[in-house]
Amino acid sequence: MTKQTKSTTHSKIEREDIHKSNKEELLEKYDKESSYRKKLGKWTWIVSFIGIYLTLFHLYTGYFGTMQSQIQGAVHVGTALGLIYLLYPAKKGLHVNGVPWYDVILAFTAIFVGYYKIFQFDEILQARIHGYESLDIIVSILGVLLLLEATRRCVGVPIVIVGAVAIGYALYGNLIPSQILSHAGFSFEKVFTDLWFRENSVFGIPVQVSSKFIYLFLLFGVLLVHSGIGKFFNDLAYGLTGRFTGGTAKAAVTASALQGMVSGSSIANTVASGSFTIPMMKKARFRPEFAAAAEASASTGGQLMPPIMGAAAFIMIEYTGTTYQTIMLAALIPSILYFAGIFMGTHFEAKKQGIHGVAKHLLPNAKELLKKRGYMLLPLLVIIVTLFSGLTAQRAAIYGIVVAFVITMINKETRMSFKKILFVLEQGARTALPVIAAVSTAGIIVGVVGMTGLGGKFASGIIALSNNILPLALFLTMIACIILGMGLPTTANYVVTATVAAPALINGFGLEIIPVHLFVFYFGIVADITPPVCLAAYAGAGIAGANPFKAGLTAIKLAIAAFIIPYTFVFNPILVLTGDYTILTLAIAIVTALLGMMAISSSLMGYFSRTSLVWERLVFFFSGIMLITPNKMIDVIGIILIGTLWFIQSRRPKEDIRPTEAQAL
Repeated sequence: MTKQTKSTTHSKIEREDIHKSNKEELLEKYDKESSYRKKLGKWTWIVSFIGIYLTLFHLYTGYFGTMQSQIQGAVHVGTALGLIYLLYPAKKGLHVNGVPWYDVILAFTAIFVGYYKIFQFDEILQARIHGYESLDIIVSILGVLLLLEATRRCVGVPIVIVGAVAIGYALYGNLIPSQILSHAGFSFEKVFTDLWFRENSVFGIPVQVSSKFIYLFLLFGVLLVHSGIGKFFNDLAYGLTGRFTGGTAKAAVTASALQGMVSGSSIANTVASGSFTIPMMKKARFRPEFAAAAEASASTGGQLMPPIMGAAAFIMIEYTGTTYQTIMLAALIPSILYFAGIFMGTHFEAKKQGIHGVAKHLLPNAKELLKKRGYMLLPLLVIIVTLFSGLTAQRAAIYGIVVAFVITMINKETRMSFKKILFVLEQGARTALPVIAAVSTAGIIVGVVGMTGLGGKFASGIIALSNNILPLALFLTMIACIILGMGLPTTANYVVTATVAAPALINGFGLEIIPVHLFVFYFGIVADITPPVCLAAYAGAGIAGANPFKAGLTAIKLAIAAFIIPYTFVFNPILVLTGDYTILTLAIAIVTALLGMMAISSSLMGYFSRTSLVWERLVFFFSGIMLITPNKMIDVIGIILIGTLWFIQSRRPKEDIRPTEAQAL
């Protein structure tokens, strides 16, 4: 090897190291889940052992059948809490090397209080009748406190504050002067033992769903990431869309949608995909804040895209009493409209800036990719086929994992060694930790809501504040979801709003259950791109070197569908495939909604066939709203207005914009 070759190789390695370091710094800054210890010292093998054990436990119960829900949940939560204390320091930057003695004690205490439910299972059932022993009470208090601290470490402070306020409300609700919110109050013993030992609190539906379905699908996502399928998604996206106007941005949106529906984490996907796509968009002359916003909005929307969606979708099955197939189909058209809106936004921005696509010879060949590596789509296809064959989501996840693993063995480049397999098993556990902590803490809130009757009181409050006006009630619910979403992870946010807000809309206004649950689900997700706390947009801005707040505002423009479509499918449930409809009425609803999104995106980007004047942007916006509104006469008026504006703009001379073309991938 020549000196020049060695120098080039070393430079490449250095660039990759810097790139990896920058990604890790951004994740630690904006994603609490990534602030774990990187150097565990002598505890490395213990963490690996516990993580692998937890994953193998879920694989075993996923295939052979889950245990009694409380025992399954005890292993799920207890083991996860132990891992969190070994991995996550009490404060960022504190004891980054090795694990301090007090965290070791907290870790094994957390495992003990979790497994205590298994050791004393029959005695705890009897204690509900005869009263709890002193040790039971101590364990329940320790369990709740350790859970809150573990959640603070790996998820963040806001959700812990909400959980602590809920506990305070259960204990001292009798001191609240308001008749609407006050209740008789409960004893210290009852609150903590109910929260830790009852089936409708910490170990309630969210944890049960997490231990049965979510963990396996998170493992599936980890396996796909480490099997090279993520790179295949990127290459395929660029091959399909790169040559069109604004191709780099459209490819970024497509790739992020494909990866986001697997990873389920807005911030992590923004950093992982954005480290590649954002520099490409900037090179093609997109504004830095636009590049950051396009990546953030697409990565956030990945949780809305079937077949996998985010972890909250699995909890929705239990809350709505439907199957995963039903949820997946219901989410399909809204997710298409969401990404169509982002696609249109990138198109109009590219036309406005005169940004062309990438030269065809510089792009991957989509046909060749599908011929050579099309088999990499098999895991997703297997999951879809399994679900629609009537088998459970749990079984679908197991089959998807098996097929993905087999696929990694086909190609020498992706083939995993025994060491890599163990690494993936451990990473599956690490990825699941923040989700387990979040849903467990959300269980505290659910338990308090059930204990105090807060759900009914909140429903009465929503109805009273809205004065029985449905649009106002929906708006108030949207604001509540977004505010909660600024501090709570999507899954926890959905659990809280599905418990408190959704019943108000269903029982108070007689709405369909699936549209309402998708409504709160959507607005919990878009909190990640809604200023002032738009963490996904902030992460994208960190890569792009853009103003974070401007990136957040631009992300809202691109993802405007997420703020409009939920209202549409509440008033017109045909878009979530519920109610009475025919193929023709469904097709008309989809086409008019797409035209409406086109008009609204054009309005917000300020371009249609020419740069739009202020009055034209206003007309485009209201025309779009008309087309999304389920009324044939209003639809016709909207189409006429758009056609008129197109005619007016087409008569105007084209702007002198010097086109550009991205030079390379």
